[in-house]
Amino acid sequence: MINLRERGRDRLPTGERGYPPPMRATFMYGAGDVRVEDVADAKPHEPTDAVVRVTLACVCGSDLHPYHSLPTTDDGLPMGHEFLGVVEEVGSEVTGLAPGDFVVSPFAFSDNTCAFCRDGLQTACVRGGWYGVPGIGGTQAEAVRVPQAAGTLVRLPPDVDEALLPSLLTLSDVYLTGWHAAHLGRVAPGRTVTVIGDGAVGLSAVLASRRMGAERIILMGRHPARTDLGREFGATDVVAERGEEGVAKVRDLTGGEGSHVVLEAVGHLPAYEQAYGVVRPGGVISRVGVPQYQQAPVGTDSLFNKNVTLTGGPAPVRAYIEQALPDVLEGRINPGRVFDQAVPLDRVADAYRAMDSRAALKVLVRP
Repeated sequence: MINLRERGRDRLPTGERGYPPPMRATFMYGAGDVRVEDVADAKPHEPTDAVVRVTLACVCGSDLHPYHSLPTTDDGLPMGHEFLGVVEEVGSEVTGLAPGDFVVSPFAFSDNTCAFCRDGLQTACVRGGWYGVPGIGGTQAEAVRVPQAAGTLVRLPPDVDEALLPSLLTLSDVYLTGWHAAHLGRVAPGRTVTVIGDGAVGLSAVLASRRMGAERIILMGRHPARTDLGREFGATDVVAERGEEGVAKVRDLTGGEGSHVVLEAVGHLPAYEQAYGVVRPGGVISRVGVPQYQQAPVGTDSLFNKNVTLTGGPAPVRAYIEQALPDVLEGRINPGRVFDQAVPLDRVADAYRAMDSRAALKVLVRP
């Protein structure tokens, strides 16, 4: 067991005469250009802020979208939105948290009290927002300012088996994004589910679908190391084919009927086209891959004639953390297995390269 309160406080930087040195943080200056730089240490800006010293962060598959396409910028885009850490400082209006608390943060901050938060849609919070934007900062860093800290951060046990940390980190985004896809897709016992994409979110959607009792889970992916993990997570079938060939294979596996639920975890138009190709009449397509397109078919041949429901969106993971936490702490699920590499913060650019080349599935970052 490891006492994270003590470890987190031991890790506080100290410089000459007691002044802290600049902290290190990750920025992207253009496609493929990731740098770790010295910046001013994170500080509260508002009385509802907290500062958290990052214990563990990671690179997300969605970070690869700007890695491919971000225009060159002089200022750099702060990177990262997933982390575990130790509270270092709280603003005067922050309740329920204290320095030394070990916490997990959703990838979006929220007050958790507005009308949308009460509806379980914290990603639409009227006082909320996102990490990784100028003025907020990213979480691939030594520390991060957390707006709306009382509504955002969830306390974790201070003494926890270190082996559980990767799985706890998945509650910041990846596992609960897969859960969100399955939840909106109405996965239930007796259902056939098709998951499109063998990245970390797709594999998390497989695990969540199994947890929800799906009878059959078809994983569409063609990277054996990933689909093998998908089988361990609960996939009953793997379809490596894509496009029309992949659609035909899924329809053959389902006796020509198609899948009750399709979870699309890629975000590119061909994956969406596969989704409406394999969904059965009256079925549901749930998209959580960040769409890299603005227009897509929703007409007679794609959705309308089959009475198909289209849903999805950014996961309000704050709504799900307390429900999922006991499953991780008590060992019923191990979603942290999606992490297959780890790097120190100064080598975060290597993590981007490894994930972009598919040499890694998902990479932990240790400040």
